[in-house]
Amino acid sequence: MDLSDIAALARPSDSKVVLLVLDGLGGVPIEPGGATELEAAATPHLDALVRTGTCGLHVPVAPGVTPGSGPGHLALFGYDPLRYRTGRGVLAALGIGFDLRSGDVAARGNFCTLDGSGSVSDRRAGRIPSDESAPLVELLDNIEIDGADVFVQQVKEHRFLLVLRPDEPLGDAVADTDPGQVGLPAAEVRALDEASRPTVRLVRDWLDRAAAALAGQPKANGVLLRGFSRLPGWPSFEEVFGMRALGVAAYPMYRGVARLVGMETVEVDEDPQSLVAELERRFDQFDFFFLHYKAPDKAGEDGDFDRKVQVIEAADSVVPRILEAGPDVVLVTGDHSTPALLRNHSWHPVPFLLSGGAGRADASQSFGETACASGALGTVRGCDLMRLVAARAGRLSKYGA
Repeated sequence: MDLSDIAALARPSDSKVVLLVLDGLGGVPIEPGGATELEAAATPHLDALVRTGTCGLHVPVAPGVTPGSGPGHLALFGYDPLRYRTGRGVLAALGIGFDLRSGDVAARGNFCTLDGSGSVSDRRAGRIPSDESAPLVELLDNIEIDGADVFVQQVKEHRFLLVLRPDEPLGDAVADTDPGQVGLPAAEVRALDEASRPTVRLVRDWLDRAAAALAGQPKANGVLLRGFSRLPGWPSFEEVFGMRALGVAAYPMYRGVARLVGMETVEVDEDPQSLVAELERRFDQFDFFFLHYKAPDKAGEDGDFDRKVQVIEAADSVVPRILEAGPDVVLVTGDHSTPALLRNHSWHPVPFLLSGGAGRADASQSFGETACASGALGTVRGCDLMRLVAARAGRLSKYGA
């Protein structure tokens, strides 16, 4: 269903919706037949919510396709990620409030560690803290190249933003230089269409100068670039669903994807208590609240099964406060799976629970992959969830005569 079709069905209501995203929520057992991280976690409040609601699994992009965080979140906001595509560069720029302009080409950068042979030994430079990366960002921001103004700004920890503001229009179809795993050299920057060949020449020039600037650094002696992109022109979340929305997140990238669809955003600390405090403070001002919790994804990428269990339990502890704020409908899910076993995003369907509004409870008794697989809503695409939420909240009218 096209977004214009949904917008035509949207109707006014005073109902309020909370979307709680536990980033990288889905997992797999460490041993065959064992529990996933979510199933191993003690989640009494989420389990109680399941017993009053409906659950299922969602596929963020398509079966067998491993999603990035951008497509995963766009799907949760109701935008089909196979149709509405953008790169992490735009999301990073919007996330830090950079004045991104039409024609700018943005990329998300990572400081990385290169070994003596030039291969990547750590794609995140040991998760270098922000106070250590700040002077390195300043070094890179001082680089000048012919053909474009260049801006480099800090995002968080090992992450930075690169923006080219060219003298002439540039394409943004440029392949990532991040090899995606350690033990390999950074990939050669290359154009994916003819219009992006001039972009590649500028990026190569900048990368050569960046390598010289970082030579001799103990950890952050290289950079990886991904998500080259320009601003798209899409309908806003409010135009589609008729809900004024607030995005609450600690990490800039997730505020960026919220801003991309027109949400107002606010930065908070990384703990779930801070998310709920902002929900409580702004509850009367918005109809829809996107609360983003990064910790499960970080633990999964670090291969730390036990820590992922612990941070899921921390999220469960704030569920009573979310409910006390008074939302009519609550959706709890993840943007993708990040199994500790794989130390990365994966293609596995993601559990979700939907509670409140005009809905039926199913027979599920706990929140986990196995229970959700037998939930009444079955397995749906991630971009279908927001229509289900809006319908339960009484915000969609009848389709057709």
